[in-house]
Amino acid sequence: MRELRVIPLPAVGVVQSGDDLTDLLVESLANAALSLHDRDLVIVTSKVVSKSEDRVVQFDGTDRHKDELIKGESRRILRRRGPLRITETHHGFVNANAGIDLSNTAPGTAVLLPKDPDRSARRIRADIRRRFGVDVAVIITDTFGRVWRQGVTDVALGSAGIKPVLDLRGTPDATGRILEVTEVAIADEIAGAANLVLGKDQGTPFAIVRGLDDSYFGSGSVGEDLVRPPNEDLFR
Repeated sequence: MRELRVIPLPAVGVVQSGDDLTDLLVESLANAALSLHDRDLVIVTSKVVSKSEDRVVQFDGTDRHKDELIKGESRRILRRRGPLRITETHHGFVNANAGIDLSNTAPGTAVLLPKDPDRSARRIRADIRRRFGVDVAVIITDTFGRVWRQGVTDVALGSAGIKPVLDLRGTPDATGRILEVTEVAIADEIAGAANLVLGKDQGTPFAIVRGLDDSYFGSGSVGEDLVRPPNEDLFR
């Protein structure tokens, strides 16, 4: 058995367009008197990625304007119920209202999802390697609802340096039976665990996950590995 630690880092100031997230991570680590190690995993919330990448737009508060924003961020609208839209974003994510966020942002604005979360994660990982000389993984997280279950949880929108899905097909279980269909959404499980320490009202966009098994590290993409292809989706 391995021990897993999830360490929240101190709050940072309000993130603005063009801010260097690695600079903010350096500041947060210094305030916590912590350093990064090889095989750490750095959690970054999608909202600060969006803000730093100028994905904050003006929003007049009307349903009409919200619909326009949702349409602009969606590949298609899957369901409508009152003001709620279940959408497929241009990334391929199926979520509510194209992931547009009105919380923890300035009045009269809305925050859109990052354009390419996997690319953002790769850039942050490369910056960390350059600045600290350590090999870490990065997951960018956001809060999603779940089909058939109440409540929300954090999931991975982008990743770098970690396998988003751990494929256990063809391996034996504890009784020796060969697993036939088991694929574990490792990146989503880690994102959900990190959400336990990243309070929505605490301004803590970074966390360190320490103690992950070496088998979790490697190449992969949330967009390619975690998003179910339409031809495998029984409900669309």
